[in-house]
Amino acid sequence: MSRLGLVSLIVRDYDEAVAFYTRSLGFVLEADDDQGQGRRWVVVRASSGGTGILLAQAKNDDEVSRIGNQTGGRVFLFLETDDFQTDHAAMLAKGVRFHEAPRHEPYGTVAVFEDLYGNLFDLIEPK
Repeated sequence: MSRLGLVSLIVRDYDEAVAFYTRSLGFVLEADDDQGQGRRWVVVRASSGGTGILLAQAKNDDEVSRIGNQTGGRVFLFLETDDFQTDHAAMLAKGVRFHEAPRHEPYGTVAVFEDLYGNLFDLIEPK
């Protein structure tokens, strides 16, 4: 095996999730294919590449209960940047909710933010 291609993220609605990830975070919509019976293969990816996110619309009560809390309240994904200040400011301007002010850690500059469902992410500029 050579790389991790996709991570699945349970969402409430395909279209609202695509809008958030593309407009608020600047991801690229890589695929949006109708699979029939209301299912779609929807992939977004950071514009610079890397692992993509498969947006999977919840289809039953068990999956609905996981929306926004796939990791029990821990940070789920780590979004790396080469320009923390610029990306942080752009995300704030687009309404992304940060849980804290940027902080400087031995491993880099970081701040926790949430997606439209409450899943936690780190925006991080590694040292």
